[in-house]
Amino acid sequence: MPQSHSPASRWVNRIEVGVEQWGVSFIALLVALMGVVNVLSALSPALHARLRVLDRFMVLEVRTGSRLAVTLAGFALLLLSRSLWRHKYAAWVLTLGVLILSALGHLLKGLDYEEAGLAAVLALLLWLLRHRFHARSDPPSVRQGIQVLLSAFLFTLVYGTLGFYLLDRHFHTQFDLPTALVQTVRMFVQFTPPGPGPVTHFGRYFLDSIYVVAVTTFGYSLWMLLRPVVLRAPATPAERARAADIVATQGRTPLARLALLNDKAYFFTPGGSVVAFSLQGRVALALGDPIGPPADLADAIRAFQAFCAHNDWLAAFYQTLPETLEAYTAAGFNALKIGQEALVDLATFSLEGRANKEFRNVKNRFSRLGHTAVFHPPPLDHALLEALRAVSDEWLSTRGMAELRFSLGWFDDDYLRQSPVMVIRTAEGRISAFASLIPGLPPQGVSVDLMRHRRRTESGTMDFLFVSLLEWAKGMGYAVFDLGLSALAGVGEHSDDPVIERALRSLYRNLARFYNYQGLHAFKAKFRPRWEPRYLIYPQPLDLPAVALAVVRAHVGTWRALLPAWRHPPKADIIPTIEERPS
Repeated sequence: MPQSHSPASRWVNRIEVGVEQWGVSFIALLVALMGVVNVLSALSPALHARLRVLDRFMVLEVRTGSRLAVTLAGFALLLLSRSLWRHKYAAWVLTLGVLILSALGHLLKGLDYEEAGLAAVLALLLWLLRHRFHARSDPPSVRQGIQVLLSAFLFTLVYGTLGFYLLDRHFHTQFDLPTALVQTVRMFVQFTPPGPGPVTHFGRYFLDSIYVVAVTTFGYSLWMLLRPVVLRAPATPAERARAADIVATQGRTPLARLALLNDKAYFFTPGGSVVAFSLQGRVALALGDPIGPPADLADAIRAFQAFCAHNDWLAAFYQTLPETLEAYTAAGFNALKIGQEALVDLATFSLEGRANKEFRNVKNRFSRLGHTAVFHPPPLDHALLEALRAVSDEWLSTRGMAELRFSLGWFDDDYLRQSPVMVIRTAEGRISAFASLIPGLPPQGVSVDLMRHRRRTESGTMDFLFVSLLEWAKGMGYAVFDLGLSALAGVGEHSDDPVIERALRSLYRNLARFYNYQGLHAFKAKFRPRWEPRYLIYPQPLDLPAVALAVVRAHVGTWRALLPAWRHPPKADIIPTIEERPS
């Protein structure tokens, strides 16, 4: 693979990325600590000598309101620090304002110039680092958050003013319209209750209702202001056509064809590459490596990384090739081995010889039973699609969950119609199993896509299907048959492997309740493939849980799709290895 950067420049880039990230992380931690200082300072009594000075210039209510404002500012700083860590521009603006107000509040509540000085210095540091906060928020959400805040403020202004004026018998204080208006604003902004307080339960209820509106609207508006950019529309037809052109000329793996399915969005690079991704929460999960000229790989990775950072997303790549790892590590990413791709070299595949006796026996037995393997080139007709759908629906019912997506094809009429399919028919002409194929990516290879069978089939049906597929592919002149990813296989097998990979190894042994990983791996191993590792690329160790959740969501949609499998585990393996007959 051509390298566009020397080792020295890659190390320099990693250092620059690290310095920027740690600088932002450090200031975010300082902001969080300032939030703690605010809360502790508000809970601590002020020095009497300083209070005597303040008593000459301001009333008690101002000091009390300032103490509460400092407390609220502390909680706000704690909330904002997380968004600062993400380089959020809106968080930078809000934090700068809160720090300035916090400094004033410390002075007004007790002449606490030490805390005020810390807030001022922190505001200065934040200003000096302003160029490092570039992650934008979702524009429609920002507009909605501001609209909600203004609407709630106006509503509360009218609601509170009229309430204090009309319900003043429930309070010790008598309110006219101006004083009712001032009191409402103070409650909404400073959470300062009126005078001695209410004299009835209804008065307390009225005050609490204003507090609830203020807290709810402030919290909702803050969340909307800091929300990452949201993808609200699928890829346009023009983008899909552009991606299809790149895939047709630059696709290297079967994942390139799956990049064209309608669950993907696209990012195009100046160097002629495309990254197909699915946005799950804050994680932009790319399918495989960037598709494009090999010389553009490093630049494509960095461009997508910058694009995601600008949108407040985490960039991640699923099922990348081993030869591309260096480009990701140079960009500051981490890699986790997630399984092995099973690649059968068709030049050495044969039904001859003692070692292949099992395959010959399978083929001969099914021939004697009258079963046939029939290849159907695209486009598939409607009648065949409906027959395949019946098999697929029956297969899905044994799994107790919806079809997986993202890195796998699913039963979609338009997609499957354009796919080559091998079907197994019984002596009665009934389809008992089928597999669709992804040909031509790479040109010398072909890959299996959908694999479906009926609930009850003749023992060895899937063996017969795959033997027939391999023979067909070899006869067509293909060099490699890709049996797909064997998830978690070969992960964490050695004592010096990373801890997280050894933990995944333990999961591999205990996840049969949801998916027969080991059975599927054993089935593929029968064809003696060569195993090639595949990786999950993620930004930082702390981001791995979010990225792992995004992988699950991209494949199953929502956690609800997994509930049937949790309550009712599949009654049949993915690959039937024993004869199943009606009882």
